[in-house]
Amino acid sequence: MPRIGVLSLQGDFARHGAMLEGLGVTPVRVTLPGDLEGLDALIVPGGESTTMTRLLAATGLRAPLDRFVRERPVLGTCAGVILLGTRADRLPEPPLGVLDVAVERNAYGRQLDSFLGDVEVAPLGRKFPGVFIRAPRILEVGPRVEVIARYRSSSGRDEVVGVRSGRVVGLCFHPELTRDSGLHAWFLSVVAGLSVPWDGRLPSGSAIATEAQ
Repeated sequence: MPRIGVLSLQGDFARHGAMLEGLGVTPVRVTLPGDLEGLDALIVPGGESTTMTRLLAATGLRAPLDRFVRERPVLGTCAGVILLGTRADRLPEPPLGVLDVAVERNAYGRQLDSFLGDVEVAPLGRKFPGVFIRAPRILEVGPRVEVIARYRSSSGRDEVVGVRSGRVVGLCFHPELTRDSGLHAWFLSVVAGLSVPWDGRLPSGSAIATEAQ
């Protein structure tokens, strides 16, 4: 059975854990350096990126996490994509720098400005319910980074809200706050290359089914 860690210092780590359990995978809470040992992949959840950055330093997790995300598959959502990026504004420490993207924090406004919107997710071959809560905006994408998800705003602006670079995936929204396990299943089976007891929620002709064969 795969061992999937969820960084659990702050934020919505419990909802990611519940999503993994729904896929038949037992999550491992990561709060100390030793918790990273033996993990097959890691999820860095949403939360408050400044607080998370400071807690990484306080717990001694910064250095081992820095090594882990360069060697193993990792999914970052909301604050997670900020921490994984190469450039972000107003952080007490530089981000981890494994995704060549520039990210603007809280780009869509305050908590009251949170919203739902359909996201076009290329690997799934369909729309996905995007939950945007104090969401970051990806301003620049490096040449080796693949855009995997886009959101068209009410003003007609085409927003990049999901990216992938090899084993590293970053999303500006919260897939764990939906009942749709498609993105988690895709990350585990296709990006991380793991065998998971997934119930096949996606249609048989979708991109994930083709790529995972």
